[in-house]
Amino acid sequence: MKALTIKKVEFFMTGDEAAYRPRWAQYLNDIFTTNTICRITTEDGYVGIGGGITYCEERFDPSMMETGILYVPGLIGKSALDREAIWSWMSQRPTLIPLPAMSMIDIALWDLVGKYAKLPIYQLLGASRDKILSYASTPLYDTDEEYMQYIDDSIAEGFKAIKIHPYTIFEKDYELVKNIQKNYAGKIKFMLDPDAQYNREEAYKMAKLLEEYEWVWFEAPLPDRDLEGYKYLIQHTHVPISCGGNTLTSLMDINEGIKKGAWTDVRVDITGCGGFTGIRKIVALAQANNMRCEMQSWGATLTQAANLHMMLACNNTSYFEQAFPYEPFEIGSKTVIRTDKDGYVHAPEGYGLGIEMDWDEIDRLTIKKYDSSEV
Repeated sequence: MKALTIKKVEFFMTGDEAAYRPRWAQYLNDIFTTNTICRITTEDGYVGIGGGITYCEERFDPSMMETGILYVPGLIGKSALDREAIWSWMSQRPTLIPLPAMSMIDIALWDLVGKYAKLPIYQLLGASRDKILSYASTPLYDTDEEYMQYIDDSIAEGFKAIKIHPYTIFEKDYELVKNIQKNYAGKIKFMLDPDAQYNREEAYKMAKLLEEYEWVWFEAPLPDRDLEGYKYLIQHTHVPISCGGNTLTSLMDINEGIKKGAWTDVRVDITGCGGFTGIRKIVALAQANNMRCEMQSWGATLTQAANLHMMLACNNTSYFEQAFPYEPFEIGSKTVIRTDKDGYVHAPEGYGLGIEMDWDEIDRLTIKKYDSSEV
């Protein structure tokens, strides 16, 4: 029998009714965060884990787990050593929304192989470094004063940069940016992410302001598919422009955006673009076009860890996105990823992802569970 032959696949759909419900845009209602975890056990006793976050208003979202279950019959008996073959097989299945479920499965396979090889994943991929600068990523606040307090707290924590998720109402956002610049220019770096809520005219006006202030980048000013709008911003402003990374997530979609000259950099989340096997192709595509590949890592510890390993394995990512305050994103994990006082996050210790879960807490939070050995 081949090493790392898959014996059992489990999914845990977890959520906490009592949890803090951070929003990142004013048009949203309270967000229910579902952390779906995949746990794969092999015939030779290795266990790999991967996970992904989905968001929904009013209720928890079962879609990632339900899609993942569809792949299970074809996974049993395959070896985690054959990750490219498994990824290609999953990508050819007739599922409606494949990439998030494929991602958590692929991440679990890479976690297995890292443990088998006795290496952390970023070293398995070919390490570029063992730490990276971090930026604090804000939730939505109701007042400018609350944003100012967040900035003060982030500076005290050691962050060197902050990404602002503003009100997503252009007039209010414009004044917020001016207020932030007035109070903190030269003290810390900033990015802006209005969650694709501006029209082209508003996006241009904000881009010119951020250009004047020399903010690090302007993320998701327009809907991801408005490639012509993005191209106009690139041609008429100098502030770095990136998409949101939530809609155009496949290799071919991203290639199309690059060919149209729509962005300064590529933006993706490993839990939405096919896991390590998928994101490696996207990172290489960005490198071939001499572009940065910035990664979203807002989410639970498993989401953070997978993105962090990929960042440490390549040299064209500049920042780790740190959801701050930390605690709401650490539920169910004994291992945590936090920014140090010099503004860096470091590679987790241990093999594979290097993340130890609190399975008693996971069981407490599990809304629905699937175990292939019980089917």
